[in-house]
Amino acid sequence: MKITTLYSNLRLVGWHFLSLTAAWSVAQPDLVAAERPNIVYIIADDLGYGDLGSYGQRLIRTPRLDRMAEEGMRFTQHYAGSSSCAPARSVLMTGLHTGHTRIRSNVGGKQNPLRPEDTAFPELLQAAGYATGGFGKWSLGDVGSTGAPWKKGFDLFFGYLDQTLAHRYYPEFLMRNEERVEIPENRGGRRGVYSPDLIVQEALRFVREHRERPFFVYLPVTLPHAELLVPEDSLAEYVDKWPEPKIFSGSGAYAAQDKPRAARAAMITRLDRDVGRLLDLLDELRLTEKTLVMFTSDNGAATAGGADPEFFKSSGPLRGLKFSFYEGGIRVPLIARWPSRIAQGVESPLVTDFCDVFPTFTELAGARPRAGLDGVSLVPTLLGNPAAQAPRAVFYWEHLGEQALRRGDWKIRRASVEQPVELFNLAQDVGETQNVAGQHPVIAAELTRLLSLSRFDSAAFPNRPPAKKK
Repeated sequence: MKITTLYSNLRLVGWHFLSLTAAWSVAQPDLVAAERPNIVYIIADDLGYGDLGSYGQRLIRTPRLDRMAEEGMRFTQHYAGSSSCAPARSVLMTGLHTGHTRIRSNVGGKQNPLRPEDTAFPELLQAAGYATGGFGKWSLGDVGSTGAPWKKGFDLFFGYLDQTLAHRYYPEFLMRNEERVEIPENRGGRRGVYSPDLIVQEALRFVREHRERPFFVYLPVTLPHAELLVPEDSLAEYVDKWPEPKIFSGSGAYAAQDKPRAARAAMITRLDRDVGRLLDLLDELRLTEKTLVMFTSDNGAATAGGADPEFFKSSGPLRGLKFSFYEGGIRVPLIARWPSRIAQGVESPLVTDFCDVFPTFTELAGARPRAGLDGVSLVPTLLGNPAAQAPRAVFYWEHLGEQALRRGDWKIRRASVEQPVELFNLAQDVGETQNVAGQHPVIAAELTRLLSLSRFDSAAFPNRPPAKKK
């Protein structure tokens, strides 16, 4: 491993029958003739469905993301791949839901990385001639593993490979591919250099350096995941704005914070500012019209580190938070902007999830089609032709015993295979307040059957709670 200092070198039969509609969609004729777009995919960390102004937030400022929604398409029924970090990213990269993808929970994620046979969509973009850069939090394989990002289609990765280290905003080092980049300003517990600033700087540099060819920028930022730390220039906006009834004294991976509400709000606004920096660079380089930018989150809001998602109504009208398959744990914002191709101010009710990213981006890039995915291309919807949109039969999630599945407006959930199911009609009850399994036994039985058919067993990630330590 090469080591440098930061400033010295800063540069079914079962599952297939459920997935018949997940086959590669036919490219839109008008897209084939067009120049392939640059693609930027930004994924926030623990940002709730209701944490942006365009999704109902009233206390936290997010002007750049709200403007991005006005200038593009806002999806109201988009789902993360899971309710926590590593499995959500595994779904995103492979186009397979957590009944099929390699990594299905955070437990053992470092020891069980993506394998050589787990194709990630950046591999196909890279093969199609795109410059590919990842910046932020990877979570799918460390140095020396088969899942390291440079083995999964990235020319450059800068940030955190190990997601547990990403809990620290003032780390002593980050990784540039296999090279350990030291940050001496943060040694000994000092808070000299804020890691999100470095990560965004690297992403901006990558865009500048590759502006003459198609590029893919993957920006899985760590904001606003705990620990709740943010530089004073951002914190000042929210200090003393609200009462702080609970002071977080610090525990485990998370530093103490006596202003947790202000800190989390400031982290989200700083994230919004950083998205604006990237959009401004695209304007400066005259790349805006030829660049698709998408923004989302990896799961719902969390309470870790002293965060108070209830105060901010971070889940909006939804029930639940991170680590839950109620809607608040998995339904997340999705904003797409591509000024030359996506109409302004569009709200899409299409039900989508992370599985759809793989076929969407590879189609846009003119990459080699790949069969057997759980997702479908969203290109028809993005380009204003929803009538041509291929449907999804089901949406499925599992994590440490918990399962959920959505088909149409119906959603079924159970805490474990030993527990009774809950059935909700999301069109009538988006807050999941009424379990109607008893009133609709036939639907409950059919969706329960699909819970089993939508998955295959994983020895590395069995669908059961981890054993309790004796």
